[in-house]
Amino acid sequence: MRVWRWGAAIVVGAGVAALGYLGVATGVITVDAGIGRRVRKLNVKPTEIRASKEVVFEVLAEPYLGRQTRATAEKITVLERGSDMVLAAHRTRLGAGLVAVTVETVRFARPDRVDFRLVRGPVPHVVEQFLLGEWEGGCVLEYVGELGADGGAVGARWGELVARRWESVVADTVAAVKSEAERRARR
Repeated sequence: MRVWRWGAAIVVGAGVAALGYLGVATGVITVDAGIGRRVRKLNVKPTEIRASKEVVFEVLAEPYLGRQTRATAEKITVLERGSDMVLAAHRTRLGAGLVAVTVETVRFARPDRVDFRLVRGPVPHVVEQFLLGEWEGGCVLEYVGELGADGGAVGARWGELVARRWESVVADTVAAVKSEAERRARR
């Protein structure tokens, strides 16, 4: 009888751990204990875009302040909108049918900067900015960010996994912004 209880306890424990992982990975559960927080920089290289700062800013802000395409609407839902700030849910496919949902404030300082601050997601702390600078051929789009996870060494490892995916999504966004801004500038 004891062996059965131990076996059942192990199965239940594994199930709870799996549900916990899925909850944290998809952003449903945020571990924000404030204990052992490790913060790391998010790195995406600056990108030169052959379009004006104003055009690049428009492309960055459009999904939040303007008209969304169907593809954008599948990734971003504006929950609340103000004159210079929105609260938005971002969906990111993780594979195996999983989708992570982050909720972020997005603040606009036309035409120089777009600021993001995580409200809910797979880690308790993300602050990021898109900075737009001048370049003789157009605009330089620079991304600056930091990501923090709680839980000491274990949290730091989780933060590294999240950061890798986060940086990949941001790099894809920068590439899409470059393509669209340059397309609009050629018109």
